[in-house]
Amino acid sequence: MCSDSLVRIGVDIGGTFTDVALEIGEKQHTVKVLTTVEAPERGVISAINQVLHETSVSSASVGIVIHGTTLATNAIIERKGARTALLTTEGFRDIVEIRHESRFDQYDLDIELPKPLVPRYLRLPIMERVNAQGGVLVPLCESDVENAIKLMRASEVESVAVGYLHSFMNSTHEERTAEILKEKMPDVGISLSCEVSPEMREYERLSTACANAYVQPLMSEYLGKLANGLKTHGIEAPLFLMSSGGGITTVETARRFPVRLVESGPAGGAIFACGIANVYDLDEVLSFDMGGTTAKVCLIDKGNAQVGRALEVARVYRFKKGSGLPLRIPVIEMVEIGAGGGSIARQDSMGRITVGPDSSGAKPGPVCYGLGGSEPTVTDANLILGRLDTGDFTLSGLSLDLPSTMSVLHQFGEKIGLSAEHAALGISEVVEENMSNAARVHAVESGKSIETRTLVAFGGAAPLHAARIADKLGIQRVIVPNGAGVGSALGFLRAPFSFEVARSHHQELVNFDPKATNTVLDAMRKEAESVVKSAAEGAPLIEERAAFMRYSGQGHEIRVPLTSRNYLKGDELVLQSEFEERYKELYRRIIPGAPVEVMSWVLTISTEVASFGSSVIAKEYLLAESVGMRDVVDPVSGSFEKIPIYQRHQLHDGSKVKGPAIIVESETSTMVGANFDARIDNLGNIDMNRKPSES
Repeated sequence: MCSDSLVRIGVDIGGTFTDVALEIGEKQHTVKVLTTVEAPERGVISAINQVLHETSVSSASVGIVIHGTTLATNAIIERKGARTALLTTEGFRDIVEIRHESRFDQYDLDIELPKPLVPRYLRLPIMERVNAQGGVLVPLCESDVENAIKLMRASEVESVAVGYLHSFMNSTHEERTAEILKEKMPDVGISLSCEVSPEMREYERLSTACANAYVQPLMSEYLGKLANGLKTHGIEAPLFLMSSGGGITTVETARRFPVRLVESGPAGGAIFACGIANVYDLDEVLSFDMGGTTAKVCLIDKGNAQVGRALEVARVYRFKKGSGLPLRIPVIEMVEIGAGGGSIARQDSMGRITVGPDSSGAKPGPVCYGLGGSEPTVTDANLILGRLDTGDFTLSGLSLDLPSTMSVLHQFGEKIGLSAEHAALGISEVVEENMSNAARVHAVESGKSIETRTLVAFGGAAPLHAARIADKLGIQRVIVPNGAGVGSALGFLRAPFSFEVARSHHQELVNFDPKATNTVLDAMRKEAESVVKSAAEGAPLIEERAAFMRYSGQGHEIRVPLTSRNYLKGDELVLQSEFEERYKELYRRIIPGAPVEVMSWVLTISTEVASFGSSVIAKEYLLAESVGMRDVVDPVSGSFEKIPIYQRHQLHDGSKVKGPAIIVESETSTMVGANFDARIDNLGNIDMNRKPSES
């Protein structure tokens, strides 16, 4: 039985695996199991019970459970949310279908646009009108709301989104509509756009409100089942949720704004990578998270991930910006592509190998899992290439099926005139180039370099591919943290309690009104503080501010971190200077003399981020002893070469491994490339550095 130290548990549900990390003091124990797609809460509770059993920790000793899930994302992608209605200003019911009247592909004559989450017959017009300054032009017609309620009852509507024109400037009509709905339809979920996304741009605001309403009943039911299941198994600890913006929030807030959970798992991974960046005091990091279904890359500067307020979900064309449903929520900026261990390989019409974006998921999974999979995946390719071995793969009690995998890869290879081994190498090279290219594009779009960064690799599949991706990107250093296989779950345990509030409050700097600005920001602070204090009572709070600014007349604004707190007359010069500094960082120039305006203000209240410890350089590194040799395909020559195998649990502070080599563990394996040498630090992290050039 453990001591009375606080026991913390982080849980991340992915498309293929559910990861659990248990922490007692400085000790950690992790578990990785296949996701139970039909009932995700069952897999969570099963995994928690497993980790408690393996550590001899009683359920009563658990002090906190922090959870991230892809359930909201999957519901939107698979269109398995609630039957949702939208009440909106008369004449504007088709905003969510008209979008921006722009085409994300100008030359596709058969372009397919994303369908709104709410069908047209449930987009109900309500007579009312507020102007852009918040003045009431047409009072709310309550009889229209009453008639809409009759239609919604007849259609068995389960959730309602309310989004009126310019409600971010005056929310009284939406709030009155909510009062009527609560009285007449008390069992129906209600999402007000003035609460979910109180910002300008009607399409994005209504899309976000509809998405929130669409997933609200599902997430509320799931969180209720999970909370009850934990209590049934003796875990009375409070349950918190990871948000897409990188902060922890309460179940009540998650039920109110479930759309903020859309990218919760990847956000935990980014927090994990930020912690590693701080451990090594790295100014520039490329976070690389590759799981069973997707791969995510994120840029981290000076220990902080890039953040924004917009993302797309459910893209019709996986890699085309603009083909998905836009959401205006706090989010850590990253690129996500369908390149996970379970991503399926196929041959396209030109005979080329393509990988993803579809995945074999948890069921049936890759062929090598022996659970019914019949199509070749990235994990299958890694087995054929020798990077995985049936003897050291103990994940989830699975036993890898090499004969079946070889048969499927042989059939796949015959179609393109390659042996099974070369077909597997082709799959690996394609997925690695896809990920490398995604990282290159993301860096260019962010106005940043990539070659000078350190690659931090985690997730079940990332350590197998990290060294090769570093070769493709010209990166000199790769770090595979201890517990990399469950990096997102570990990141949850280091995330701060946090809540972000945004408001559209247009201010031209030449006519800056500090009093009005401070009034808006004071209200935002009170709202954010109330949420964070309810979750982390007594903890010191940190306030951060940003403004979305642009040159007047531009179509889009940029996020500008702000240092000022209480604005006075004259601070417009400070705001202009901070804007120009950020603008120049992105675009390498400014526009002298052009007027600047603020479109929206963002305020975040959070607690301090927990430390990951500190890395200490050993005085000397001694060559570790391998446990055997294995035939592994070299990605450059394409032929098998015998390379040494090491068990990670046998490596200690000061151990050195010369590449090429493989370091195996229960949840993942690390491929030390031929161009790298690895060493183990005092925290158990694998630190790979490129070998000096022999020229």
